[in-house]
Amino acid sequence: MTEIYVDADACPVRDETYRVAQRLKIPVWVVSNGSRPILPSRDPSIRMIVVNEGADAADDWIAERIGKGDICVTADIPLAARCLDKGGEALAPKGNIWTRDNIGNALAGREVSRHLRELGVASGGAAPFSKQDRSRFLNALDKLAQAALRQPQR
Repeated sequence: MTEIYVDADACPVRDETYRVAQRLKIPVWVVSNGSRPILPSRDPSIRMIVVNEGADAADDWIAERIGKGDICVTADIPLAARCLDKGGEALAPKGNIWTRDNIGNALAGREVSRHLRELGVASGGAAPFSKQDRSRFLNALDKLAQAALRQPQR
């Protein structure tokens, strides 16, 4: 059965994820390290998981459980790569669908940006989250979820 995993601590599209999941009757795991309070959902198909604090504790929890036909919503490129390695799908909050064809470049770009920050080169940061990003996300999540539901169950 398809499940959606949300890397929740800094996720701006939790509510959108819930709406798509509820419409398609897909269970959701909302995984957090507890550093930011997240209101629990009253929907029993949306489960809140709080892991121990730690840099990668939520990522590790998701990566250990995701499998073929599952979807991870995350802005964390290394977690997206781990999910793809396990046969899952990965989707960024701005609607980028991570694939085997584009994840390598994203990881390399992330490393270059980290190196430039260490050298003190200011990059200006990411663009603010927009209505267009939210719309792109909803379309991409619906596309991934519909495709996952059409696949034979694992």
